[in-house]
Amino acid sequence: MAFAATSNSTTATQDPLLKTPNAQTTQQNHSDKDKSSETKASEVEPNITVTASKMLDQQPGASIITKKEIDKLPPVNDLKDLIRRMPGVNLTGNGNTGSRGNNRQIDIRGMGPENTLILIDGVPVKSRDSVRYDRTGERDTRGDTNWVPASEVARIEVLRGPAAAIYGSGAMGGVVNIITKRPTKKWHGSFSLYTNQPRSSKEGATKRANFDLSGPLSSDVLTMRLYGNVNKTDADSPNINSSVNSSNDEAGMEGVRNKDINALLSWKMSERQTTNFKYGFSRQGNIYAGDTALSLASDATESLVNAGAETNRMYRSSYVITHTGYWSWGNTDSSLSYSATRNSRMDEGLTGKVDGQITSAESFSTSHLRNYRGASKADIPLDFIFPQTLTVGFDWNHDTLNDPFSTGQSASFDYDGVDYDENSSPKSQDTLFGIYAANSIKLTQSTTLVPAVRLDHHNEFGYNWSPSLNLSQQLGAMFTLKAGIARTFKAPNLYQLNPNYLELSSGNGCPTSQASGGCYLIGNADLKPERSINSEIGIEFKNAGYVAGITYFHNDYQNKIVSGTDLVGTVAVDGWYSSTYNVYQWQNTGKALVRGLEANLSVPLHRDLKFSTNATYMIENKIYSTGNPISIIPKYTLNSMLDWQASDKLDMNLNYTFYGRRKPRTNATIRNDSYGMDTTALGSYGLLGMGANYHLTKHISLGAGMSNIFDKVILRSGNGGNTFNQHGRAYYAKLTASF
Repeated sequence: MAFAATSNSTTATQDPLLKTPNAQTTQQNHSDKDKSSETKASEVEPNITVTASKMLDQQPGASIITKKEIDKLPPVNDLKDLIRRMPGVNLTGNGNTGSRGNNRQIDIRGMGPENTLILIDGVPVKSRDSVRYDRTGERDTRGDTNWVPASEVARIEVLRGPAAAIYGSGAMGGVVNIITKRPTKKWHGSFSLYTNQPRSSKEGATKRANFDLSGPLSSDVLTMRLYGNVNKTDADSPNINSSVNSSNDEAGMEGVRNKDINALLSWKMSERQTTNFKYGFSRQGNIYAGDTALSLASDATESLVNAGAETNRMYRSSYVITHTGYWSWGNTDSSLSYSATRNSRMDEGLTGKVDGQITSAESFSTSHLRNYRGASKADIPLDFIFPQTLTVGFDWNHDTLNDPFSTGQSASFDYDGVDYDENSSPKSQDTLFGIYAANSIKLTQSTTLVPAVRLDHHNEFGYNWSPSLNLSQQLGAMFTLKAGIARTFKAPNLYQLNPNYLELSSGNGCPTSQASGGCYLIGNADLKPERSINSEIGIEFKNAGYVAGITYFHNDYQNKIVSGTDLVGTVAVDGWYSSTYNVYQWQNTGKALVRGLEANLSVPLHRDLKFSTNATYMIENKIYSTGNPISIIPKYTLNSMLDWQASDKLDMNLNYTFYGRRKPRTNATIRNDSYGMDTTALGSYGLLGMGANYHLTKHISLGAGMSNIFDKVILRSGNGGNTFNQHGRAYYAKLTASF
């Protein structure tokens, strides 16, 4: 099964928000061998019915990455390196400037990482929200795709555009749902080792070991699954970019240490009811590479590099209880979850050009994020006028953040009823409650209509409606037309809403018109949610193993929240000298537009040889007020794979990715504005890789391969389009033993 072939396919899902009762699995893009493996999976997972989602089936913008596809590709230390191969998906820096370009995150359809909702088994993961959000819209984080090792993933679903509307806040760009493996009916276990070794000694190598154990504790009534993981990716050499950046202000990729342990207990209460208990703990430490947001070299930071020190440690604990019931009238899925993230990082500068630079290698500041969630849904088959399946549900989310660092600015003034000083409250919280309904209506044998509506209430900004409508129309035996439109939104984050949030600049980063001193940026409890009208239309072709499709998407983006340029007041501040400072707030700005094309093609060249490819072309991505793109991504992206099942034991593949020109922002606010912006664009380039997997015995398998065969290297050189490092040729190997 070639990697890209599942784009726009009908997908099987275990997502509790999308599961539809009594539907038949119809993954038409899978080979016979894939279908066989899925059948075996369902036989050993009796408590979970693997079904096709009728709602998901109506979406042009939906893709799935199967376990078999994950196994074929080079080992990854972060699932984002798999997800980015899907149509419409890229990796980009965290915000406006790209100054943290090597901390790249999932960006769907050019809407930016903050508009991508990450789920693990249908539950939102928000640990990145514990990282301070600065005036440029950036967080010093790699995102939330690194909490589950690839070896424990059953599948990954990627939903784009209107497909994501039912998820509520944060899904304007799309949704990534990481679905982990389920307990097995018989005892199974495995132990895996793999490594990725770059050709260049200046690039960080990866080593990883993980295990899993699964089986029944009491017949098939009580089953369990336990998995653990330890891995390390070394940081790049501190002088990796010296040939293009002599000042060494911009380092290479940070390293990371991961430790994960997860347990799942599944209780089959009856033939029609199952309750699951899940616990997970993860530790993630970032290994310093030489800079943090353009930090200048110092004795302190150089010693951190030499010691391979961790400048940031994030600890995440999660607890989830789910209940699934199958009844005469339909089925239900309910869940309660709690997660706690402790984000501890070395003290950093907070003002102007020093924002983000490490100021102390001895002292750490810690933020605490807690997420509470309750959700329930029911799928009800109906036979009223037309065959249909009604889905109704709700979810409640309550998030609290305690970050003393975000209010730790040295200040003493009163503004708009808030006393800004060292005693300002570092705490913020929000509560979001949503109810939704969707109905999959089979109007005719060839026409399916899915109207849906969601109503959310936020404790600060009130109500928000999110209606959507999707249509699937078969055009003969081989073609299907799919279209959709939805209104989506994103609530302001906990930093933007907190009136005690405070960021100071002595000049750099302030709007052009400033007072004698500098400016403050403060939180704003009166913000409106960001909104987008997402529409798409696509056509698919399927016949005798041939699959092709093309989708046009159009997103009208409104109310984007930015650091404000409208002066809201001035204050006199007594410091080492007395000055007058302007005060600005987070504010909603004007409109933006994102539109483009996604295409996919799968061709069975021979019984054991298949070619597949997908492509994304960004027609337009701009903020009207500035002309700048929402995020810095390539003009077009191409992902291809040639997959050869050489024998029952051996499969081989060639994979290729091509990126188009990457154009920078021209007038973004950044810490070194006074030194001039780097407007250099990054030209197009391609990456070719190859891999092979061999089943030595029934219980031992081997894998090996090479990525970036032609050793295309990109060095981070400035704040134009060239804001990240592309590593060169690397070799990988993996070994898995199972019973």
